[in-house]
Amino acid sequence: MTGKGTYEAPLVVQRNQLLSLPRVPTPEASGEVAAPEPPREEQAPQPQEPVTEAPDPEAPTAAKPVPPSEDVPSAPLRLTVEDVSDSSVTVSWEPPEKLGRLGLQGYVLELCEEGASEWVPVNARPMMVTQQTMRNLALGDKFFLRVAAVSSAGAGPPAVLDQPIHIQEIIEAPKIRVPRHLRQTYIRQVGEAVNLQIPFQGKPRPQASWTHNGQALDSRQATVRTGDQDSILFIRKAQRSDSGHYELTLQLEGLEAKAAIDILVIEQPGPPSSIRLLDVWGCNAALEWTPPQDTGNTELLGYTVQKADKKTGQWFTVLERYHPTTCTISNLIVGNTYSFRVFSENQCGLSTSAAVTKELAHIKKADIAAKSKGFIERDFSEAPSFTQPLADHTSTPGYSTQLFCSVRASPKPKIIWMKNKMDIQGDPKYRALSEQGVCTLEIRKPSPFDSGVYTCKAINVLGEASVDCRLEVKASATH
Repeated sequence: MTGKGTYEAPLVVQRNQLLSLPRVPTPEASGEVAAPEPPREEQAPQPQEPVTEAPDPEAPTAAKPVPPSEDVPSAPLRLTVEDVSDSSVTVSWEPPEKLGRLGLQGYVLELCEEGASEWVPVNARPMMVTQQTMRNLALGDKFFLRVAAVSSAGAGPPAVLDQPIHIQEIIEAPKIRVPRHLRQTYIRQVGEAVNLQIPFQGKPRPQASWTHNGQALDSRQATVRTGDQDSILFIRKAQRSDSGHYELTLQLEGLEAKAAIDILVIEQPGPPSSIRLLDVWGCNAALEWTPPQDTGNTELLGYTVQKADKKTGQWFTVLERYHPTTCTISNLIVGNTYSFRVFSENQCGLSTSAAVTKELAHIKKADIAAKSKGFIERDFSEAPSFTQPLADHTSTPGYSTQLFCSVRASPKPKIIWMKNKMDIQGDPKYRALSEQGVCTLEIRKPSPFDSGVYTCKAINVLGEASVDCRLEVKASATH
C-alpha cells in the first residue's frame, strides 16, 4: 500500500488533553512484535474472530506470532495516537516492512478495555486505511489499542500501544468578560439596587467566588448567583458601606481568572458647616462659609448662593456651582435688608438644607452733610432704569412661578407687563406687584401655552425703560 487512507469507526470517546503515546518498536524480519509487558503465548488474531489469552492485569499484550511465514505480513509500523478529544480518538500507522507473498488485504484495529482480557475488533473486515477515528466514546473510558495487517493467509503480528488511552473531559481555561460599563467606577445612589451580571467562560464549570475589599461578602447584604456562563452580584438596597473594591475569582483545575469592579454608593451632601457675613459696604456684601462635614461619599460640584430681601422673603439664586468658600454679592438695593444662604451640591443634587446667615445686611443710603450756606436743592427726578433685569426661567406645568426685576425712577413709574409684546394687564392668570422698586409678576399654574417672552416696562414723565426674559414651561426630567 502506497497511499494513506482515513476511516472513521462507528464508535465514540472523550478527553482532557491530547495524548502523545510512544510508538511500538519496528518488528524484526521474523515478524515477532515485542509487547509492552512480558508477552504471553497466544495465536495470531484472525480478522473475524480474534483469539487472545488473558492479558497482564496492568495491560493487554500483543500475541506472539506463529512461526514466520512468507504468506502473512509483518507488524504495522509506528502506531501513533494522533488526537484525543472528550468523545473520540484518532490513531494512525504505517504499512509493515513485509506485505506477505499473497498481498495485503487491509488492517484490523482492535481495542481492549483496561482490566479486561478480550480484544474487540473495531472494524469487522480488514480496511485499506492507515488512520482510523473512533467516535461516541464516553467520559472515563480507558482502553488499549492494537492493529494488525491481514493477507489472504491470515493476520500478521499486531502493533500495540503500550499505554492505555484515557477519555477525559476537555478543560477550557476560565476567562472573565467584564462589560464595558463596569470597567470604570459603577455609581449608585443610596437605596437603589445593584445588579451586576458578569459573563465568563470555562469548561467544566469553574468555581466562582466574590470578595469585597479583600473580605468575603456579607450574605445579609449581597447575594451571588452563579450559572454555567455568568455570575450575578445583587444588592437590593445599596448603602454607603457597600462602596468599595469587588473581585470575582474563577478557579478550575489549578487555573485562575480574576476581575475587579469598583462600586461607589452616594447620597445628597450635608449643608455647609457654618456661614457668616464678613462685611457690608455700598451695595455689596461679603460672605464666608466652611465646607460640609458630609459630602455624600463623593466630591462636591460646588455651592449655590441665594439672597432674600427681608420685606418680600423671596429667595433669589445669585451663584450656582460656585467652588470657592467666599464670595461678594453686588448690586444690592439701597435701603433694603438682606439675608443669605448657601447649599452644597454633588451628583445627587443640592443638600436638603442650607447654611443661613444670622446677621442681616442693611444697605444704607449715603450720608448727606448739611450746609448752612450755599445749599442748593438737588432735583432727584430721573427716567426709569432697571437695576436688576429679568432672568430667563424654566417652570413646571401646574406650579405657580414668579418673575422678578428691580427698577429705579423718580417720580414713581407706571409698570406694564407684556407677553410676546401683548399687554396682559387685567388677565386673571397673572398678578403684578410693585413694592420699593421690586416688580413681581406671578403666573398662576402655568401650562406650556404660557411659554414665551415676557416684558416689564416702566414709564414716567421723564422716559421709559423695559427688560425682557424668556419663560419656558415644560415637564421636569425624571431619573
